[in-house]
Formats: sequence, structure tokens, C-alpha cells
Amino acid sequence: MSSDVQLDVITIFPDYLAPLDLSLIGKARRDGLIDLRVHDLREFTHDRHRTVDDTPYGGGAGMVMKPQPWSEALDHIAVGAQSRPILIVPAPSGQRFDQATARELADAAHLVFACGRYEGIDERVYEYADRDYDVRILSLGDYVLNGGEVAVLAMVEAIARLIPGVIGNAESLVEESHEDGLLEYPVYTKPAQWQGLSVPEVLLSGDHGRIAAWRHQQRLERTADRRPDLLPAAAATQSAELEIRLATPADMGELLTLTHACWLRVGINNNTLDNPAQHETLAGLTQSLSQWATYLARSPEGRLVGSVRVQQQGDVWFIARLMSAPDLFGRGIGRALLEYAESLAPASVRAVALTTASGNTRNLRMYRRAGYRPVSPPPDYSGDLIYLRKPISRN
Repeated sequence: MSSDVQLDVITIFPDYLAPLDLSLIGKARRDGLIDLRVHDLREFTHDRHRTVDDTPYGGGAGMVMKPQPWSEALDHIAVGAQSRPILIVPAPSGQRFDQATARELADAAHLVFACGRYEGIDERVYEYADRDYDVRILSLGDYVLNGGEVAVLAMVEAIARLIPGVIGNAESLVEESHEDGLLEYPVYTKPAQWQGLSVPEVLLSGDHGRIAAWRHQQRLERTADRRPDLLPAAAATQSAELEIRLATPADMGELLTLTHACWLRVGINNNTLDNPAQHETLAGLTQSLSQWATYLARSPEGRLVGSVRVQQQGDVWFIARLMSAPDLFGRGIGRALLEYAESLAPASVRAVALTTASGNTRNLRMYRRAGYRPVSPPPDYSGDLIYLRKPISRN
């Protein structure tokens, strides 16, 4: 079976990469989902000692990896490349490697990893590689390792597991730490009672809406406790700090600006300029106040950071135009507004519903976590968006 994804690793310690034959990555290699090849840099030397390093110009401690073996190794890989590869060099001086980077690289057809050693690789290798490669210098974190192999093991696993088919349950990928700026919620399994400790009652309730809300709150609290740097002061917009109130005609200028900013991204994600929100006018927004109950979310400083509107449609409470400021995505604003909109549902309705475009993957993940599922739209529905519905649990 041929693979559409090729990974090459260049190292002076090929055995160091043996763990890539284990677990899910090893299975993906055997199943042909990824073509992963490890190259010994010493095979591209020409002296009997297979020398790959030499003393640094200008003096200083340590040794520097010579350019000649690297140039030949890179040429060898580039000759058979079907597309321009991305060359990834792990180094503490590089840009930070994170989940967003892993997801970006998982879409690439060909990645090449260069495992440096000693004091690093001769700088001219990067300039040489620019001829045939897109060069990326990436760092796992603010610390120094003996070589690039450990970093490559981590990067390959983080990237390869995002390639379709590598993880059996692809849905599990969207609920992990760092996928939307928050850490993952705590997880539990059987038995419900263990060593005097209990699984939280909400997880045993069977109420998927409550469970989704609890999990989201746990993510916010865990992130604030363990990684407050992921929630910068500019996003002092956690759900407890938002001021949510009905919109008035005086708010429409700000709301128009926010609407255009949010639906620009929607248009880019879905390759369309046909969404009515993209063509909204001040007059149109003002007129909509008579048809929809529109709510605004403001930060403690008074900034408009989100909005949502609701309307009863028969026995369904319909939620529309849920939006949060693009620079604050992943900070819980959309989720807080969604929960608020749901809480307004009158007793006469049986379900909550909303729509979104297929390209809005971030929103789809949030709605799924909140208990919404795609269903067939009502007969009078004329849109081409995904229609999602969630039954209301009345206690």
C-alpha cells in the first residue's frame, strides 16, 4: 500500500528512533498510512572515521556538525521528492512547537526531520537547504537536550496521530488539551467508587447537556490553575466575568463591526461570500431587534466581545449568529453565550437548535461537546447549512 504522507528522519543514531515502530505510529507504518524512513547521516561521509563534526570557527566549547554530510543527505532525499518537502530542525533557538503547529504539519505531504547534535549544525546548511526545502526551526520548549532525536520522537508522534486513520476514534482528537486554547477536562472510568473517592455525579446522570457544560467549566478552571498563560489578561472574558445583556439600537454600530469581523473568517473557511451576515447593514441589524432577542457580551472593560440572538420557532428555541471576537477565540466566550442562550428557552419548547457551515470546524466541535447533533432540518427550512438540534431536559 502506498502512502500519501512521507516522513524522513536524518540522525547519527538511527536506533534512537526505534520507538517509531511501536504503538499506533508503528501500526500506521505497517498499514501504509505513513511512509517513515530513518537515514544514518554517517552514510554520507567519505572518511574512514565517518566524521560528522569539527571544531567551531571563532573558538568556543564543543563541536559543530559539518555541512558536507548534511548537504548530501538532503540532496539524496530531495531527488525523489514528489513535492517540496518541509525540513524541520529541532533547536532551542527555534519557534515554539505546539498543537497548532502539529495540526498544520499534519496536512503536509512530505516532512524531513534533521536531528542535530553537539553545538548544532553549520548555519550554512539552512541556506543550502532553502533551495529544495521549506526550512522550519522548531523548539519543544525553553530547555536544552543533548540532541534532536528526543524532540523528533515527540514531534513525529504529535503530527502523525493527526493524520487521518492513525487514531481509530478520530472524534477523540477534538477533545484534547490545546486543541482550542484550553486544557483537557478530567476523565474517569469504572468503578464509580474507588478508595473512598467518587466519580462526579454529573458524569453518571446521562444528561449530555449537563455533562458538556461541566466538562467545559472544568477545562476553564484547569487552564486557569495550571496554565494561566493560555488565558491572557486581554481575555479577562471568562464566563464569570462577562456582562451579558439585551442589545439596543445604540449598540448596533459596534455589533455591525463585530459581525463583519466574525463572518469574514466564516467566509474564508467555507469559501463563500453568500452568507447574509457578510452583507449585513446597520439598518438591517437595527430592524432585526424587532424579530430576534439579541444579546451582547462585554468584558469588564466594556469591550464588545461576543453576541448571540434567539427566537422561538414553534416548539424549537432557535439560536443564531453566535459569535465571539476573533482575537479571543478559545477563551470560552462562545460557550458562555451558548449556555446563556439555552437558559432563556421558554418552558413551551422541546428542543434547542442552530445551524452552522461544514467548514466551521471549531464551532462544530463546540456544539458537539455541548450535546448538539446533526438532524434533518424542518420542512420549512431553506438553508444549506448543517442543522443541529439538542433536546431540552426538564427536571
